Amino acid sequence: MNNQIQWLSYADTNTGKVRKINQDAYSSIPDKQIWAVADGMGGHKSGELASKAIINALNSIETSKDIGVIVKRVHHELNKVNQLLIEMAYDSSNDEIIGSTAVIFIARNRHCAYLWSGDSRLYLFRNGHLEQISHDHTNINMLLENGTSLEEAMSYPYAQSLTHAVGAEAKLYLDVQMQEVKYNDIFLLCSDGLNKEVSDTEIENMINTIAIEQLVPKLIELTLQRGARDNVTVVLAKAIRAEPSAGKEPSAGKEPSVDKEPSVEKKPSAGKNN
Repeated sequence: MNNQIQWLSYADTNTGKVRKINQDAYSSIPDKQIWAVADGMGGHKSGELASKAIINALNSIETSKDIGVIVKRVHHELNKVNQLLIEMAYDSSNDEIIGSTAVIFIARNRHCAYLWSGDSRLYLFRNGHLEQISHDHTNINMLLENGTSLEEAMSYPYAQSLTHAVGAEAKLYLDVQMQEVKYNDIFLLCSDGLNKEVSDTEIENMINTIAIEQLVPKLIELTLQRGARDNVTVVLAKAIRAEPSAGKEPSAGKEPSVDKEPSVEKKPSAGKNN
């Protein structure tokens, strides 16, 4: 009996309707079974440099059959990027944080690991239902976790500020989780440009009613229709049963976007409003 998993991948990014440059970047490499979204922050092109540095580092990681080894390599590479961004900010004349959120999804057959820092998200769509399986590293989330009411948390002056991001702290903070993968699971990675305009319920309804190869353009199209105040990036990875004769995982959609002109002018950083 064939219990192997193949992956279908779809990904794209858009500058949006307001920002002048795209500070988002993404990676979609089904052959390596690694996917990522990074959402840069910092003035002018600093955020673009930060998000690209993350994606370049992830794309260069040597693969392994051991998911634990890959997780350690991701952590090691992002530690180096974190230090680089801190040094860049120290050397700049603007006294600004140069950083980026990051969410990374890694699969090895029937298991997956995901790492994140900041508010770029990872969702799991399974059996018709969508669930956010990462949690946003924001002040509002921290307040809610500490028992503050939603109304009180929303009134907090820096509620939407990030509490963690790559390049924002001397010591890199990455959340890491692992779980089982099932056939037909869809993992959706996105920058916050998507969830600013489109609700989780709407995303779930679209996954339930739209062919997967059309989902990424349809989600971005809806975001643009609603004003797209931020850059928006969407990456999808769907687990399917491998064909017995298949030699490698299929890839649909686009290859890693490293050279794609990023965009966005996301102001905050950890401690500043998003």
